[in-house]
Amino acid sequence: MSHPSQGCKKMKSPSIQKRLKIALILVFFVMCVEVAGGIMAHSLALLSDAAHMLTDAFALSLSLMALTIAAQPSTRTKTFGYHRVEILAALANGILLLLMALGILWESYRRFTHPQEVHSLMVISVALVGLATNLCVLYFLRDRVHNAHQHDLNLKGAFYHVIGDTLASVAVILGGVAMWMTQWYALDSIIAAVVALVLIWGAQSIIRDAFHILLEGVPKGISIQEVEKELTSIPAIKDIHELHVWSICSNIYALSTHALVNDQKVNQMETILKDIESLLRDKFNITHSTIQFESNPCSAAGVACDIKH
Repeated sequence: MSHPSQGCKKMKSPSIQKRLKIALILVFFVMCVEVAGGIMAHSLALLSDAAHMLTDAFALSLSLMALTIAAQPSTRTKTFGYHRVEILAALANGILLLLMALGILWESYRRFTHPQEVHSLMVISVALVGLATNLCVLYFLRDRVHNAHQHDLNLKGAFYHVIGDTLASVAVILGGVAMWMTQWYALDSIIAAVVALVLIWGAQSIIRDAFHILLEGVPKGISIQEVEKELTSIPAIKDIHELHVWSICSNIYALSTHALVNDQKVNQMETILKDIESLLRDKFNITHSTIQFESNPCSAAGVACDIKH
């Protein structure tokens, strides 16, 4: 007997999209200011911060795209809908971020060996504008993106992009003050390298999480052994096998399993099924489940039967 749980709940609201649009406009504006300021001030640190702003803008754009596409209903050929677009967008975002950071690292090394004069006061002024904008963006995103959607990988990526850029703006300001006081212009390249390392750290985290979901990995925070233990604690269930838990997207989890039970009437099966669905939803946030009931033991050993080519 097989029974899918109720359809995936919509996790996004129009107010999130509105906040993302405002944040995107602010980020794009300051990115243009920092590019112009970096060129005029001969500051790689400002240009690296602008590169970080570019990835922020790209992350926010991908988030908007993912929200729009993922809201499309499932079809007969795409029965899980378009939720995976979120993960593909996050993966593309992470790869772009990594490539950008490697480029900044190379340029910072080249400039460190051949430093050039930097207009420190212009660097400080432009970085202050960037810091103020980042704080505004964080204000727009903090409640709707960080708290209400902390399990959404793409929105989480966009939020942490902006946090990283805020810290980068602070570093650029402090570096600008130090260069203005000491005229040690090699510090500009050092700051750019630090920003690049922050970008690399964020990129590898997003790429790793995206690959884990695309490879149907068990969602973070869920233990297969714990799921098996909880399911077999239901009195009517004698054994669990062929157990699979995976993510449809970063905030929607799914499960399928075979459950060994005694011979039951159909109406008794429905009661057991409701108990299983309630347990999975309340303890593991698994909202989509398919349970196959069996009255004879499976010949395959182990909780998760092996899948071979």
